[in-house]
Amino acid sequence: MSAHVTIIGAGLGGLTLARVLQVRGIASTVYEAEASAGARTQGGMLDIHDYNGQLAVKAADLTDEFEGIVLEGRQAMRFFHRDGSLLFDKADDGTGGRPEVQRGELRQILLDALPEGTVRWGHKVSGTRTLADGRHEVTFANGTSTTAGLLVGADGAWSRVRPLLSGAVPEYAGEAFVETYLFDVESRHPAVAEMVGGGMFGAVDPDGDGRWIGAHREKGETVHAYVTLARPLDWFAGIDFTDLAASTTRIAAEFADWAPEFATLVTGSDTAPLLRPHYTLPIGHRWDRVPGVTLVGDAAHLSVPNGEGANLAMLDAAELGEALAAHPGDTEAALAAYERGLFPRSADAAAEAHHKPTSAELIEFFTQDAQAR
Repeated sequence: MSAHVTIIGAGLGGLTLARVLQVRGIASTVYEAEASAGARTQGGMLDIHDYNGQLAVKAADLTDEFEGIVLEGRQAMRFFHRDGSLLFDKADDGTGGRPEVQRGELRQILLDALPEGTVRWGHKVSGTRTLADGRHEVTFANGTSTTAGLLVGADGAWSRVRPLLSGAVPEYAGEAFVETYLFDVESRHPAVAEMVGGGMFGAVDPDGDGRWIGAHREKGETVHAYVTLARPLDWFAGIDFTDLAASTTRIAAEFADWAPEFATLVTGSDTAPLLRPHYTLPIGHRWDRVPGVTLVGDAAHLSVPNGEGANLAMLDAAELGEALAAHPGDTEAALAAYERGLFPRSADAAAEAHHKPTSAELIEFFTQDAQAR
């Protein structure tokens, strides 16, 4: 029987690992900084891919539960040129391999599958250190601590476990999302509803200057938009994002040379815009094997968003859980096997994420994806 696993972080990666371990009879405890499962809104839509994220769902024995939260029709895709002309339009015919779910609902089915008490809420990590016997001590801001024979950092971009393995620190990637939400779009913004369609929407700049407007149709009549701008952090710092009117007007002004119908995705927001700067670890980030500790997800291979982050975190977790089950009593063999697969996979994904596709490449990618499925 493998040793008890201590997991830091109750995001999708940490919870998938806990669930895969549970299915294979291995005990774990997940420590999470947030006070409760509902302490924070869990983001928007995720497309869970059949070549990585869905493999993790299967390993977690949650396929039926996953299928129950899939939002039908959300694999539809529409892409526009910045001048307003339609470049690509594909309906969701039910055969695609990237079904869309709400992140919060995916997290909830993982939480619901775990034994009560697996997740210890309100445990924000304040420090980690390696002990003389090779185990690792984790201290928490609430004054408590724990000692782990096997420690897994699933604690995201600013991981407090990563320093046990690597001195790498995330760096600003030179771009950021500005996120907006439009509610009741069918009645209040019918033109937006028509433009976005039933699934994913994108407006692209063929000149490739870092501007992009994307959106998802979420549950009901909600549209969640993502505006990408390549600007220095101090440029964003000059905008008061708590001022709805002023901030949306300022962001929309960056797209003054685009078709005017796209601006409503910004200026029509019902919530204050949310700034999400993109940070990244070095492409090919890896570490020498350190006994009793490893990483999954963004803690291991943070990159700019490209639709793969959650999928990769879940696959990392599933492969780690399966490696531990395949090497009972030999944790180091399990970790070495896991990392042999992790490093090249995450390096390839990071390199792909950093490539900025042209509009033609985007259309070709999604067209080929549709034909393949």
